[in-house]
Amino acid sequence: MNIGVISVQIVSISSLKGGVGKTSVTSGLVSAALSAGLRTLVIDLDPHADLSTAMGLPSTREHSIGDLLKRPRRIDLQDHVRVAPWVGIAAKNDSSGERRVLDIIGGSATTGLYDRPDLSTRDIRRLETLLARTTEYDMVFIDCPPSFSGLTRMAWATSDDVVLVAEPGLFSVAGTERTLRALRMFSAAFAPHIMTGYVVANRVRADFPEHSYRVDEMRQMFGDVLLEPILPEYYEWQQVQGAAYPIHYWPTAEARAAAARFDELLGKIQHSPKTPPAA
Repeated sequence: MNIGVISVQIVSISSLKGGVGKTSVTSGLVSAALSAGLRTLVIDLDPHADLSTAMGLPSTREHSIGDLLKRPRRIDLQDHVRVAPWVGIAAKNDSSGERRVLDIIGGSATTGLYDRPDLSTRDIRRLETLLARTTEYDMVFIDCPPSFSGLTRMAWATSDDVVLVAEPGLFSVAGTERTLRALRMFSAAFAPHIMTGYVVANRVRADFPEHSYRVDEMRQMFGDVLLEPILPEYYEWQQVQGAAYPIHYWPTAEARAAAARFDELLGKIQHSPKTPPAA
């Protein structure tokens, strides 16, 4: 049973091409959910665990997602989640006193055991089994590795929605089109509960004609599946992520503009009409 029908919305963020800013987009959406007061769980399924680092988890991580996937039927997820350090940052910057819920299951290299193209159907269902009794959250975000191997399939198998991150370049746009086709086929075979496949254009430079051309191409190619606003190149990301800070609480005008874009994207992912994944 997909837990999305219980009211928990599970969103996977994916890209089959590395270096397009997938983890940055994930962290921006998570920051928006934290700022909005949504009860949120983050799962770092990428063996590189960059999202865990960006959210301030220590490098030595107990109960990583790789450990939990070994025994999904015997695990009570709530015994192993950790309160994300971002909660403390939000509390220091928010005078409302509102209680924030942002939990995380950190990533580690152990998840690489499942990142195989020949993963069995039983193994593909491990994450779904682990999350099956989870009702404590409004949203779950899963940061996937940049491949269409076992871990990405595992995430898609339990997701209600999939967000594909693309940069405005020839190879990324073509790869995203192939990924949407793969998502449609995977949904038909393993995950008919997937409601929506989205595309987010990231690292767009308005002063670069090639980027403008590729964004127009994506609008024609993907239609409403391409979410607006597009995300421009954000030059403070390295500093923000190096400080393990949520973008909504970084004290610059550029960060506030970036945060507003993520708020808008989150609203569309959370509230937009549900449609089958585009071809």
